[in-house]
Amino acid sequence: MNELGKARRPFVFLIDFDFRQPLLFGWEESKSQLLWKTPHFNNYETPNTPCPDFHWQVKPVSYARYRQAFELVQSHIHNGDSYLLNLTMPSRVETNLDLETIFHQSHAPYLVYLKDRFVCFSPEIFVRIEQGRISSNPMKGTIDANLPDAENRLKTDPKELAEHHTIVDLIRNDLSRVADQVEVPRFCYIDKIKADQASLLQMSSEISGQLPEYYHEHLGDIFARLLPAGSISGAPKKKTIEIIKAAEGYERGYYTGVFGVFDGTNVDSCVLIRYLEQQDSQLVFKSGGGITHLSQCDDEYHELIKKVYVPITRNH
Repeated sequence: MNELGKARRPFVFLIDFDFRQPLLFGWEESKSQLLWKTPHFNNYETPNTPCPDFHWQVKPVSYARYRQAFELVQSHIHNGDSYLLNLTMPSRVETNLDLETIFHQSHAPYLVYLKDRFVCFSPEIFVRIEQGRISSNPMKGTIDANLPDAENRLKTDPKELAEHHTIVDLIRNDLSRVADQVEVPRFCYIDKIKADQASLLQMSSEISGQLPEYYHEHLGDIFARLLPAGSISGAPKKKTIEIIKAAEGYERGYYTGVFGVFDGTNVDSCVLIRYLEQQDSQLVFKSGGGITHLSQCDDEYHELIKKVYVPITRNH
């Protein structure tokens, strides 16, 4: 990344949660293995085909298994080992759609399809770099959009607010490692995410700072200092990741990693959430949410299930 950035050569990158299988492609060569879309670029043409009828059945992780992990996390939080932890679990999904069809029919700011491996339809910006200004938009806080007074309830919920304040502080500290003049130009703004199975409100903030003049020569170093993303790990990061591995007991893989593009001048990237993976003959959807000392197990379990959706609108 440093070498390509210094040469101002466009590239595409995919980094898994554990830094075990990072992938780096030239802009044009990426389409042999990877199809992708950001708000400004893509490397494919969407087939002009109507959305087929589809079924979507979720078989979530058992409540007993989730509660076991939740209680382990809470014990660490009460011991002061972590004060925010993103707990995730895999759910089996049965559908008549394959990954590529889901990719082409989905609507999201960021779409990623690693052929025959996974599809991701992420609503969450990780890092953007525009003319030397770096910004991050962590997404923390979720509510069913169909609930009465949903937006106000989300913005005033003590647990959601505590979680959001924590992640903003964490990302401010992370950006301060690579940038100066770090500030929060937007705080607690709301996005609505629509899908056939769910409609959610999500709360985000924007944190930004000024990079050094020759930042493009150090793009790999910048991402190495910022990863893993704070919104899908927690705080403090190192100890929290140890707890995550003990509690979850499965491999996240590319889920909660990062996808991004460098166009020769600027960078755009997303966190790989809303993620469906092919595992042999099964499809597995990985999802989760932030846990604090205020979290209730039942609420977190139902939020995990609510996030198992595809952003496809059926033809009615």
